[in-house]
Amino acid sequence: MRPLDPLGAGGAPPQPDLNLLRTFLAVYRSGSFTAAAQLLGLSQPTVTTQIRSLERQTRRELFERLPRGVAPTAVADELAARVAGPLDALAEATGHGPRESRAEPVHLAGPAELLSTRALPALAPLVTEGVRLRVTTGLTEPLLDELRAGRHDLVIATTRPRGRTLSAVPLTDEEFVLVAAPAWADRVARRRADDVPAALHDVPLIAYAEDLPIVRRYWRHVFGRRLNCRAAVSAPDLRAVLALVTAGAGFSVLPRYLCAADLASGALVLLDAPADAPINTGFLVRRPGTSDNPHVTLVRDRLLEAGRTW
Repeated sequence: MRPLDPLGAGGAPPQPDLNLLRTFLAVYRSGSFTAAAQLLGLSQPTVTTQIRSLERQTRRELFERLPRGVAPTAVADELAARVAGPLDALAEATGHGPRESRAEPVHLAGPAELLSTRALPALAPLVTEGVRLRVTTGLTEPLLDELRAGRHDLVIATTRPRGRTLSAVPLTDEEFVLVAAPAWADRVARRRADDVPAALHDVPLIAYAEDLPIVRRYWRHVFGRRLNCRAAVSAPDLRAVLALVTAGAGFSVLPRYLCAADLASGALVLLDAPADAPINTGFLVRRPGTSDNPHVTLVRDRLLEAGRTW
């Protein structure tokens, strides 16, 4: 973008109209022209044109164009601080706020752990813009059945749905790691570092479910053998499993994203570092067709964009 013209010697620039300021605030809060367009019910070219018009009027660059979205300049930060309060108050007083205030909630479902640690934080900027969410947690198959029945708009699934009644796109890959607290890791290393399963034989296993689906998969994929072990504790929330393992209760297999901070701090230790770790792909699933609620697409696009970095 070419540099904006400096202020002329003759006086202040003209005052921008309210529509330009509303569009500016939507771009500032959502972080992209595309998201702002969906929030306001406008086309992206219209939003782009309005922002350029506002930049010409103020004679200042407001946003730095990035490969994905935009970043506000210091001038934009100052302008937002000045206009956000009055514009929000005006919208509330007149009932003429942006279209998102009238949209139905988006019903999103998926695993509690991924929703809590990744998906919902990524959607926070949309919530501040008026997007409403109704969140349900649970296992993939029941949630997909409920999606088919119309109870949800979007489901984050840990497996690709069968059949053609649902539309699924890859969202993110999660790597599974074998972990324990440092005291257990030292004991395992001293026992049989060359045979991790044997060294873990009498170490308590903390699992997500009684049938040990995650741990069994790790054993088959990495060690090429069946798991002959029962859970000391089973808890249907991987965050509870993480808390127990970090506290020294035993070992488990967890998604790396969930325990990355504990591994970095030393609160947890990898018991094994295979060249080919088990990977599971998560999918974002919706029913075919276009929803009448524009915020469903907005939430879907934001999750797919954020999922690339998870």
